[in-house]
Amino acid sequence: QVQLVESGGGLVQPGGSLRLSCVASGRIFGIYSMGWYRMAPGKQRELVAGITSGGSTNYVDSVKGRFTISRDNAKNTVYLQMNSLKPEDTAIYYCNANIRTGLNTRADYWGQGTQVTVSS
Repeated sequence: QVQLVESGGGLVQPGGSLRLSCVASGRIFGIYSMGWYRMAPGKQRELVAGITSGGSTNYVDSVKGRFTISRDNAKNTVYLQMNSLKPEDTAIYYCNANIRTGLNTRADYWGQGTQVTVSS
């Protein structure tokens, strides 16, 4: 079994920063793309940032210049550094990873989510 465990969420004032982490563990033969999604109340889930195994990144327009995604392949970990946070960033943030668990077995896995609240 594979598990993704997120940490680093919390309450922060507008303009503040948070760093989310997500560690993958279990029967892992390889991790391909990794990413962070978020779901705010009344809104659809959206991809916030993604990173390939080679380090190429992409971001939703609303976070460009403020958020940075990175990964440590040796630790099976992906990070999301969030700066200049705004109230509209408030959401539950989910980690996602595409993982190979066997010779011909590859699937998407999700973390349990971590709450990020931006409020004064």
